[in-house]
Amino acid sequence: MAGSQDFSADPRNATVLVWLNGALVPRAEAKVSILDAGFVLGDGVWEGIRLHKGKLVFLDAHLDRLFEGAAAIDLDIGLTRQGVVEALWALIRANGMEDGVHIRLMVTRGLKKTPNQDPRQAIGPATIAIIAEWKLPSPEIRTRGLTLFTSSIRCTPSDMFDMRLNSHSRLNLITALIQAIKAGADEALMLDPHGFISSCNATNLFWVRRGEVFTSTGDYCFHGVTRANVIHLCRANGIPLTLGNFVLKDILTADEAFVTGTFGGLTPVRGVDGRTLPGSLPGPLTARLSALYDALKDTAAA
Repeated sequence: MAGSQDFSADPRNATVLVWLNGALVPRAEAKVSILDAGFVLGDGVWEGIRLHKGKLVFLDAHLDRLFEGAAAIDLDIGLTRQGVVEALWALIRANGMEDGVHIRLMVTRGLKKTPNQDPRQAIGPATIAIIAEWKLPSPEIRTRGLTLFTSSIRCTPSDMFDMRLNSHSRLNLITALIQAIKAGADEALMLDPHGFISSCNATNLFWVRRGEVFTSTGDYCFHGVTRANVIHLCRANGIPLTLGNFVLKDILTADEAFVTGTFGGLTPVRGVDGRTLPGSLPGPLTARLSALYDALKDTAAA
């Protein structure tokens, strides 16, 4: 079994250089202090970005989310937007990368005087680490599809733990995934506090019934760049789409379903809570939207 983050191993990644606080260092030497706020508390924000055919696709949307998230937790990244862009390209050029690359850009509050929660105990600038890897989704996931299990862990509103922040703190989502794994599934389906379908533990969820695409309102799910692109593609191509509050039985009677994320793009879903969705994978509308999304990536420039 493997989730939406499953990937094909690439031996080149063992020797990549990592951008760490302005220096390019070998992967094995890229280290931070045990007193770093990210290690101690998960105090930070991150982005996943794809390098596709020489382009950092949808970069503006990713940087918007990064800087908005940092502002929301009063974290000074220490670089301008252009500075982050320059760091990304410096890393890409140093590793000789052009395509099929996934980048993880991580920012934490930096070194602390002591391991506690108080942000006033930070004693230096933010820690910025960027790792770029040759990394593509496992090809068999496209035809095998994911199985989902409905977790008892709920997505949370913004006044509790804002799901729309790309925070390093992920324990609630990991707990939901562990439940799914123990149940023999690949990924967790999560409901919102009112019992409506929200998202999965690492991706956003869409399903199709009678030629119409459905997804949550977005109030409790990840502020996904790929989710936003799929919504745009539906509206731009005359594909019926409804955002709303839906109960679990709505997806159990779906014709097809898929999840979205920067790494995997659109990944088909095989079944939910032991029920297999009808038809071969990917379903016809999933396949159409996947093709539209691939075309959109090809035209996106940064």
